[in-house]
Amino acid sequence: MDSITHRLPASLETDRLVLTTPTLAHVPQMALLANNRAIYEVLARLPHPYAESDGQFFVESIARGETEFAWSILRNGTYIGVISLIDLKADPEPAIGYWLGEPFWGQGYGTEAALAVVGAAKAAGLSALRATALTSNAGSRNVLRKAGFVETHEGPGPLGTNAGKPTTFMRLEFDQ
Repeated sequence: MDSITHRLPASLETDRLVLTTPTLAHVPQMALLANNRAIYEVLARLPHPYAESDGQFFVESIARGETEFAWSILRNGTYIGVISLIDLKADPEPAIGYWLGEPFWGQGYGTEAALAVVGAAKAAGLSALRATALTSNAGSRNVLRKAGFVETHEGPGPLGTNAGKPTTFMRLEFDQ
């Protein structure tokens, strides 16, 4: 698949959020929020403990790399989480991935950010997106359903700290 990154917007705005390029200025709040065992336990590739050096590495090496296109999620100018399109080169259908700091759970921010990224992916010409969530993570599965994803099957998590854990696989197909 040719890279779609040149077709994705650097920033997106919703009613309550700004999704923007992750910067080093976001790293202190990123590290504070991500250094949370409850977040680590539901994500496949987040280190724990999470230090500012992990956030710096994410911003400088991963966030806008060849295989990922990430946006920092800001609420009133404050960093609250991240959302990404992942596997941009390894798979013809990228995955959406995200996390929010625990103080921001249950307020609709995940759904709002996911809908914005889904819209950007569709506008960029993608035909489908995929996602996974631990089967026990009802909140994340609900966010994905509200963003248009359909559960396709359950099975063992394929990678990272979620490898082997019961996982729900989801897919969203765009009408072209």
